[in-house]
Amino acid sequence: MTQDEAKKLVGLRAAEFVEEGMAVGLGTGTTSVQFIHALGERVRGGLKISCVASSESSHKLAASLGIPVTTLPELPELDLYIDGADEVAPGLALIKGGGGALLREKIVASAAKKFIVVADSTKIVEHLGRFPLPIEVIQMAMPLVVRKLAAIGLEGKLRHTKEGNIRMTDEGNYILDCACGEIPDPERLAAQIRSIVGVVEHGLFLNMAAFALIAGEDGVRELHP
Repeated sequence: MTQDEAKKLVGLRAAEFVEEGMAVGLGTGTTSVQFIHALGERVRGGLKISCVASSESSHKLAASLGIPVTTLPELPELDLYIDGADEVAPGLALIKGGGGALLREKIVASAAKKFIVVADSTKIVEHLGRFPLPIEVIQMAMPLVVRKLAAIGLEGKLRHTKEGNIRMTDEGNYILDCACGEIPDPERLAAQIRSIVGVVEHGLFLNMAAFALIAGEDGVRELHP
């Protein structure tokens, strides 16, 4: 099974958790795209739901597929949020933000009663830190934040688009991708990062997910904290 096939499989499985009348949060990234497409099929089959997306790209995709999508101020309480992850460690500690929507993803996840992670088996790790940790930063604070991160051992690299332009978030902020190496204490690192003035959000999602759906050669399995 290829990685793309695994993402499609887990997206289809995740869509089965959406029930009639639910308020659903839509994630961002390649696996979430597969879930949104699968959800669109169910909506076209008659499923009645309301959705909030965690990025402009997911909002546009959902709308193009006929999925009713609104904003969080209009639909502030969600039953379910389904989104991918860049790394999944024991206890369902996550690194997210590879798609550039970490702030909105964390907001929408926090607004949901249940957060289900969808991923392929390549995202399972013993310790977080192999994938660069995204940190969203206010533009004018960039030099300060880079210096403060260096003081705690993190080297941040400003994210650029494929065209070579600085990658901006939907809120107009910058993203630093930080090479961490193995993160022995994610809770401590999260607190250190959040204490830096100018940091908007980081990609450590801790104690947030209810369970994960993981696709591999043997199909889709559930992974619980």
